[in-house]
Amino acid sequence: MAAPKKGRGPAGGQGRPGRALALILIAMVALTGGMFLAHQPTPRLGIDLAGGTSITLEAKAEPGQESAINKTNMDTAVQIMERRVNGLGVSEAEVQTQGNRNIIVNIPKGTNSAQARAQVGTTAKLYFRPVLTVAQGTPTPAPSASSSDKASPSASPTSSASDKATSPSGKPSASATTQGRAVTGGLKADASPTPAASSAPTASAEEQAAAAKLQKQFEELDCSSKASRSKAAQGAKPTDTVVACSSEGDAKYVLGPAEVSGTEVDSAKANFDQQRGMWIVQMEFSGKGSKQFQTITKKLSAQQSPQNQFAIALDGEVVSAPQVNETLSGSAEISGSFTQQSAEELANVLSYGALPLSFTEQSVTTVTAALGGEQLRAGLIAGAIGLALVVIYLVAYYRGLAFIALLSLLVSGILTYTLMSLLGPAIGFALNLPAVCGAIVAIGITADSFIVYFERIRDEIREGRTLRPAVERAWPRARRTILVSDFVSFLAAAVLFVVTVGKVQGFAFTLGLTTLLDVVVVFLFTKPVMTLMARTKFFASGHSWSGLDPKRLGAKPPLRRSRRVNAPTDPKEA
Repeated sequence: MAAPKKGRGPAGGQGRPGRALALILIAMVALTGGMFLAHQPTPRLGIDLAGGTSITLEAKAEPGQESAINKTNMDTAVQIMERRVNGLGVSEAEVQTQGNRNIIVNIPKGTNSAQARAQVGTTAKLYFRPVLTVAQGTPTPAPSASSSDKASPSASPTSSASDKATSPSGKPSASATTQGRAVTGGLKADASPTPAASSAPTASAEEQAAAAKLQKQFEELDCSSKASRSKAAQGAKPTDTVVACSSEGDAKYVLGPAEVSGTEVDSAKANFDQQRGMWIVQMEFSGKGSKQFQTITKKLSAQQSPQNQFAIALDGEVVSAPQVNETLSGSAEISGSFTQQSAEELANVLSYGALPLSFTEQSVTTVTAALGGEQLRAGLIAGAIGLALVVIYLVAYYRGLAFIALLSLLVSGILTYTLMSLLGPAIGFALNLPAVCGAIVAIGITADSFIVYFERIRDEIREGRTLRPAVERAWPRARRTILVSDFVSFLAAAVLFVVTVGKVQGFAFTLGLTTLLDVVVVFLFTKPVMTLMARTKFFASGHSWSGLDPKRLGAKPPLRRSRRVNAPTDPKEA
C-alpha cells in the first residue's frame, strides 16, 4: 500500500466535522446548564455599571521610616482591609494596590459607604488579650438554674489542632486548641483578669449588670457569618472586657482588657524548623512590650485552661489563641499544626500591628446605579452598531458565506456570555465598562478570523480548483495566519493585564478570554461547518449568492498537466 502523500490528508481530522460540532455543542449546553444551576443567569456587574463607591487611599509612613512603604507592607494592608470590608457582608468588594503607595477599594451598591470608609480608612488594631471563656461559635443554649455557674459536661477543649507558645530557648511551653472548642468555663459576675477585680469582696450592682449583659452577648453570639464576626467587638476599647469570634468562626471568646498592643511587636516571621519538621512563627517585642508580655505570661501560666490562653485579636477577631505554661520574655515563638500558608498569614497579622503606616483618603467617588445603567446601555448600543456594521459588510461582500460567519459569531457570543456569568462567582470577575469595550473589540477580532479563512478559500477557487478541495487546501494556510494573529492579540492582553490595575484589567481579561474563544470557535465550528457546506449544491455549484461564484471571482481555467515525451534524437527513429 502506497503511503499517502504529504499534505493530502484532511487537516486536523476535519474529514469528520460532526465530531467537532458535537464537542462544541456539548460545551455550550454544559456551560448554559451550569449557569442556571449556579443561579447566575447574568454576568456580575462592576461598580461602574451597578453603582457603588470607589475609595482611593494613600499610604503615609511615620517620620524617618519612609522605607516602610514597600510591596510586602502594602500587600499586608490590602489583606487587612479586605477582611474588614468583607466583614460588613460585602462579598463583592475589591481591594487592590495601585502603584507604589495607593490602595483602591471598590464597594458595590447596597453597602453603608460611610461605615465602609471608616473601616478601611483606619489603621488595624492588634492586641494581646487574656482569654476568660471559650465556647463553640454557635449561640449557646440557655443554661438551667442549677447549672448556670457550672461548666458543661463537655467542657474539655479538643485537640484536633493546636498552637504552642514557646520560650526563647525553643522549649515548648504551651498548647492551645484552635478548632471545635466546647464551653470550658462560665462567665461570673466578678470575672476579670486584673488582680484588683479578683480581690474585690463583692461586685457592685453596676458591675453585676455589666457582667450579666456581657454573658448574654456571649451566649447569643453567632460566629458563623463574616458580618457577625466583624461586629462582635466593634467599637470596643482596649480597656474593655469584650466578646469576640475566631477568624474561622468555629469558636467564640470572652476576652479581658488588652495587656499588650500590636505596636509593641518589633518583628514576626514564619520559619520552618528543620529539627522538628514544622512551621513556626517567631516574634520579637520592643522593650516596653517585652515587659508587658512577661507580666501577662507570668499571670497566665498560673491559671487553668482556658484562662492560661492569650488571644491575638486583630480588629476584634481572634486569629490565634496559644496557651502559656511558663513565663515568657520579649521573644517567643508560636508552633503547632501550621502549614506554610497559615504560618505566613499569622506572621503578617503580627507584623501589621507594628507597621508604621497610616492611610489618608485621596478621593471618594460615588457611582449611582442610574448612571451605571446609562453607561451600560451606551456600551450595548455601541456594540450593536459595531455588530450591525460587521453583518452588513459580510452580507454585502461574502453573501452566502456571511451565514456561516454569523452562526460562528452567535456561538462565540453564547460561549462568552456563559463564561462571564460563571466566572463571576468563581473568580470574582465583574463586567465593567472597559470589559464591555473588550468584548466589542473582540467582535472585530473574531470576524477577522473568518475573513482570513474565506479569502484563502476564494484564492484557491481563483486558481481553478473546485470548492471541496479548495476548503481543505485553504485551511492549513488560514489556520497558521489565525493562530499567529490571535497569539499576538492574546500576548498583548496578557501583558496589559499584568502591568495595569483596576478597571483596565477588565478590558485586558475580556480581550484575552474572547481571543481564546475565537480559536475554539474557528477550529471546532467555523471549519467543520464550512466543510459540510462545501458538500451542498448551493455552495459547491458556485451559486451567484454563495459568495464563491468562480465567474465573479475571476477564476482561471483548471490547470491541466500533461506528460512530455522525449523527442527521438535520431531522424530514422522518428
